[in-house]
Amino acid sequence: MSPSHTPAAATTAVDASPARRRGIAFWIARYLPAEIAGTAAMIVAGLAVAVWTDNPALIAGAALVGEIIGFYLVLGLVVAREQSRLGVHGRLLLASTFVLLVAEFGAAELLDTFLIRPVALVVGVLVLAEPVWGLLAGKVIADIVFYALAAGAFTITDRAGLRRRASRERAS
Repeated sequence: MSPSHTPAAATTAVDASPARRRGIAFWIARYLPAEIAGTAAMIVAGLAVAVWTDNPALIAGAALVGEIIGFYLVLGLVVAREQSRLGVHGRLLLASTFVLLVAEFGAAELLDTFLIRPVALVVGVLVLAEPVWGLLAGKVIADIVFYALAAGAFTITDRAGLRRRASRERAS
């Protein structure tokens, strides 16, 4: 058995006990870097469009696209690193990263992208005169709903063993 397939090497923060409750520190470490990147991209994209128009829907749309790109670039790296630590490499790493991102965020992202976040961002820009504050206010409201759904999906994929499956399959 190679060192990458020993039980000690296969145990990570994600791979610990599926039934283990995760504290706030786990969730902050998991999502904060992606949130920072997503928020920065949201502000840059929203302000870039605000230079050309004062249309709240266009500003919110640009902000939404920017946030999605920034957030998932970082989260893709986080999930890929988790899988790499489990011995997943090459095309299987790309495939398992994609599957896990869809499993963790798919339902939350669909609801968030097509309903909750656009409404929250537009309302934020309409209610608050300064686009930056309106975008941030809308983002906070949308994030509360998004993370309630995404954290639930993460827990389900973890308890179902989906996050460790590729490692076990390679070991057998």
